Amino acid sequence: QVQLVESGGGLVQAGGSLRLSCAASGRTFSRYAVGWFRQAPGKEREFVAAIRRYGADTYYADSVQGRFTISRDDAKSTAYLQMNSLKPEDTAVYYCAAENERDYGLGDISIYDYWGQGTQVTVSS
Repeated sequence: QVQLVESGGGLVQAGGSLRLSCAASGRTFSRYAVGWFRQAPGKEREFVAAIRRYGADTYYADSVQGRFTISRDDAKSTAYLQMNSLKPEDTAVYYCAAENERDYGLGDISIYDYWGQGTQVTVSS
């Protein structure tokens, strides 16, 4: 099992940047694929970005492609989401999630077994 803790959220003006971190417990973090999801008020949780085990590949939602970058440092058991050119519509609670059974189809929320508690990101116009 793995426990996940997000950090790095906050209030930023449109056009600004934030970097979210997802710190994981355990020594086998490299064996987990990691996804970032977000949930705005009154909306369903949606896929943002994902990275395969060992950082083999990355995937992004169309809405963040070219603005967000997902990465991981397995030595630190931490995944990151660098968010640039933020827009008010990026405002949401951001969650990281992990799974270690498939390593594909990472945009599917249902495959993730482990979730963090979320961190609020607010982008003002």
